Amino acid sequence: MADPSMSRHDTSPYVELDRSDWSRLADGTSQPLSEKEIDAVRGLGDELDLDEVREVYLALTKLILMRVRLAHELHAATERFLDRPQPQRTPYVIGLAGSVAVGKSTTARLLRELLSHTAPKARVDLVTTDGFLLPNAELRRRELLERKGFPESYDRKALLRFVMNVKSGREVIEAPLYSHLKYDVTDDVVTLDHPDIVIVEGLNVLQPARMRGDGRPGLAISDFFDFSIYVDASHRDIRQWYVNRFLRLRETAFRDPASYFVRYAGLDHNQAIERAETLWDTINGPNLKQNIAPTRGRATLVLRKDSDHSVRWVRLRKL
Repeated sequence: MADPSMSRHDTSPYVELDRSDWSRLADGTSQPLSEKEIDAVRGLGDELDLDEVREVYLALTKLILMRVRLAHELHAATERFLDRPQPQRTPYVIGLAGSVAVGKSTTARLLRELLSHTAPKARVDLVTTDGFLLPNAELRRRELLERKGFPESYDRKALLRFVMNVKSGREVIEAPLYSHLKYDVTDDVVTLDHPDIVIVEGLNVLQPARMRGDGRPGLAISDFFDFSIYVDASHRDIRQWYVNRFLRLRETAFRDPASYFVRYAGLDHNQAIERAETLWDTINGPNLKQNIAPTRGRATLVLRKDSDHSVRWVRLRKL
C-alpha cells in the first residue's frame, strides 16, 4: 500500500527541503566571500554569517547560475529554430520580494556579491523598486503618504517600462534612486551598462497584473522575470524584527539632522516601541497581509526564515 504522505509530496507542485538537505546541494562549492564582505552586505538587525552563506546561499547561487546557463542554451536553440541568430540573449532577471524587515535587501545584496564572485565575467546589477515610489509631494497630493509601500504608491508604469527595457535587450538603462535618509526619491540614477543578470528587489515585485480601464488584463513586471524569490517568515517574527530595527535606527540613522525621522530620535525606549508597533499595525502589517504575502505562491523559490533570522527550509517550484 502506498504511503499517503509520499503521495501528497509527489503530487505537490513544489520541492521542499529543510536546511540540511538543501545545504548538501552545494557540496564542493567554495565559499567566495570573506567575513568582511558578508558584513558589508548585512542589513541592520539581520543575522548573517559564514555558516548561513555556506548552508543556504551557495546552493541558491549554484541553482541560479545553472538556470542562467540553460537559458543561454535555450536562447541559442530558439534563434536557430527561428533562423535569425542573435549573438546575445537578453539579461537574466531575478525578482526578489518580501516584507519590510524580513531581510530581503540583505538577500539581494548578498546574491549580487555571490553571483559576481562565482561568475566574474558576468555583469550583475541590483535595482530596488524604492526608486520607483512616487515623490512624497505627489503622495501627499493623492493622500497616499500613509500608504507608502502599498502598490498604489509606486509609479507602476515607469517600473514596468524599466523591466521591459531590460528584457528588450537595451544596452544601457537607467533607474531612479531612493534615499532612506530623506525618505524620498532623488534626482540620482543607477546606470545598468550591458547587464548580464539583473536583480529587481522590492515589496510588491510579484504583484499580478492589474485590469486596464477597458477591461483587458495588463502586464505585470513579474511577467518578465526569469526567476523569482520570496523571503518569508511568520508575521509575528517580522513584526518583532521591525520593532527591533526601529529601536536601532533611533540610536543611529534617526539622530542624523538630515533624517526624515529625526523626530523619533528623542523618544524614550517605551515610546519608541509604541510608535514602531503603531507604524507596523497601521501600515506595514496591513500591507504585508493584503498585498505582499499573497504573492508568495507566485515565486519560483521561497526562503523560509526562523525567529533568529536563519533560513529553516527552502521551497522550489517544479518545472
